[in-house]
Amino acid sequence: MRLTNFKLCADDYGVSPAVSLGIRTALAAGRLSATSVITTQPSWGEAARAIAPLRAHAEIGLHLNLTLGRPLSPMAQFAPHHFPSIRTIMSRAHRHDLPEAEIRTEIARQLDAFEQAMGCAPDFVDGHQHVHSIMPIRLWLLEDLSKRQLPDHFWIRDSGDALWRILWRGTQWSKALMVSFLARHFARDCSEFGFMTNGSFAGFSAFNVGSDYRTEFAAALRAAGPRHLIMCHPGHVDDELAALDPVLVTRETELAFLLSDDFTKMLAAKDMRLMQRGDEWA
Repeated sequence: MRLTNFKLCADDYGVSPAVSLGIRTALAAGRLSATSVITTQPSWGEAARAIAPLRAHAEIGLHLNLTLGRPLSPMAQFAPHHFPSIRTIMSRAHRHDLPEAEIRTEIARQLDAFEQAMGCAPDFVDGHQHVHSIMPIRLWLLEDLSKRQLPDHFWIRDSGDALWRILWRGTQWSKALMVSFLARHFARDCSEFGFMTNGSFAGFSAFNVGSDYRTEFAAALRAAGPRHLIMCHPGHVDDELAALDPVLVTRETELAFLLSDDFTKMLAAKDMRLMQRGDEWA
C-alpha cells in the first residue's frame, strides 16, 4: 500500500524556555516536520539561537501572535497592556473595529523579529489560536508577506478542512467546525497572492488533563487529504508558561507520546509517513 505523507507541526516554540526545550527534543528525534515560533516573548532571542542548528531537519515558521502576552510594538487601541482574547478580536472584527495601522505594524514587527533572529525568512506562517485566519487580519498578513523575499517552498497554514473529513475523524469536531468557519475561503485568498496552503488540517485537542492524546492523534491521521497537516502542542512546563497559557499538563503528555515507540508503530500501522525538511509537498 502506498504511504500517505503528512506534516506534523509543533505550535508555540518560544512561548517559554521549557516548551522550547521539549520541542527541540522532538525535532532532534525526528518526530516533527516543523515548528512555528512566537517572537513576542522575552526569551525569543535565546530560543532562536538554540533552534538554528535544527533548521537542516525541519521547517521553522512564524506563529503570528495577537492573543498571548504583550506586543512588540505600541498598540494603544488594540493592546494597551496585553493582547486581547481571541473572542474579543472576533467580536471587534465583526464590528469592523480593528485598528488596521496598529495590527499591520505588529505583523511586520513579528516577521522582522523572526528574520533578524534566524537570519532568514520563515518557511511558513500560521497563527496562535488561528488568529491569522480572521478577516481582515488575514488580508493584512497576506499583503505584508507579498512584499517580502520568501523561499520558493513557502506556505501558509489553512486551519479549515472539509466538513466530511472533520466529521469522519469524530473528535473535537465542534472546535474544528468553528475554526473552519473562521477560515472559510482562506486557501482561495492565499492563492490569489500566489501562496500555497496545506490541503487538509487536523490536530484539535480537548487539552484536558485526563484526555487520551494517543486517541486524538490517531483521529488526526484519519481522512488525510492532499498536503495533510497536523498541529500539536508538545513541551515541558515551567513557571513562565503557567503565567501565560492554560495549556499545561497536556503538553508533557503530547511530548511523551511523540517520543514513544507507540508513535512510530501507529504511523507504520496506518501507512503514514512523517515528512521532513526537503520533502516535496506538491
